[in-house]
Amino acid sequence: MDFIDLKSQYNAARAIIDARIHAVLNHGQYIMGPEVAELEKRLATFTGARHCITVSSGTEALVIALMALGIGPGHEVITTPFSFIATAEAIVLTGATPVFADIDPFSCNINADLVEALITTRTRAIMPVSLFGQPSDMDELNAIALRHGLTVIEDAAQSFGATYRRRRSCNLSTIGCTSFFPSKPLGCYGDGGALFTSDDTLAATMREIRVHGQSQRYVHTRIGVGGRMDTIQCAIVLAKMERFDWELRQRARVASSYDALLSGRVQIVGRANDRTSAFAQYTVVLEERSQVQAKLKDVDIPTAVHYPVPIHLQPAYVGFSSANSCPVSSHMAARVLSLPMGPFLCDSDIHNVAGAVLIAAGVGVPGDSALTLST
Repeated sequence: MDFIDLKSQYNAARAIIDARIHAVLNHGQYIMGPEVAELEKRLATFTGARHCITVSSGTEALVIALMALGIGPGHEVITTPFSFIATAEAIVLTGATPVFADIDPFSCNINADLVEALITTRTRAIMPVSLFGQPSDMDELNAIALRHGLTVIEDAAQSFGATYRRRRSCNLSTIGCTSFFPSKPLGCYGDGGALFTSDDTLAATMREIRVHGQSQRYVHTRIGVGGRMDTIQCAIVLAKMERFDWELRQRARVASSYDALLSGRVQIVGRANDRTSAFAQYTVVLEERSQVQAKLKDVDIPTAVHYPVPIHLQPAYVGFSSANSCPVSSHMAARVLSLPMGPFLCDSDIHNVAGAVLIAAGVGVPGDSALTLST
């Protein structure tokens, strides 16, 4: 069993993926080829945002978003410490200071109730992360931002395809950023990402920043980066879009099956009723995580920890806050465990994983679940 089964995904869509790649090889426009604009239009339509700008990675998307807003030295951005390092890294790379708001223990997303107290005269933006595939409390965060003249940037690297109150992730705030890293719900075969906005001026600015700050060839009107997404990677995402709705439904099926087998026996990262998840991960919370993880490894069930050390405790970031500033993040980081997730997990795989978790956690196997444990 693979933690994320990319091989089955490729085999299911082999014909269209290969055709898309060969089309790029035939026309030879490897940078900013026609597939780039085609994908941007397709993604914008999918999310409902007016503009999509593809970029070289999800991290670059965050950096470009901050640059477009003029955020830099002397400014602060409020974000979560319970995320992949890129969230805070992008802030620091612009010269700004990350300010960490602790998480909600139910969802592991940023606790919106803690954000307003952290706002100062230096605050310029709020950057929530749609962790594990589920959007944060975006309406509450947008309202806080409006009251204080701030911008909300959704780090939606894990949640492309999810919804919040019937609106798509990436189109929930002024700017949305996502990643097409291979393990994401919609991934390419290398690095890639995208920015989304319905603000025409911001879109134009971000497009210029993406190509070294050019407003036209060799006319550099602003500081920029080399942030373009390769044409071949855009072609791969276009191919995968053909099956994406089906894959989202299958991820929801897998999560629902896990829920039915584990709920009430193992703590599951919570999901609110007014939103859906893209299920980049399916994550449980265990007091004896290391022992459970070792027992699952013994029966060849792969797992992962997202994330074992919160950002405010990472060696490179300890100067930005005190070690005890985000106790819920520290608590969850020591207990979360992600299980195999993907659209190609069959019922027997799900039953085997859930059964192994229940046995390893010492909570038994419910007699009416027909769970079996393969060794």
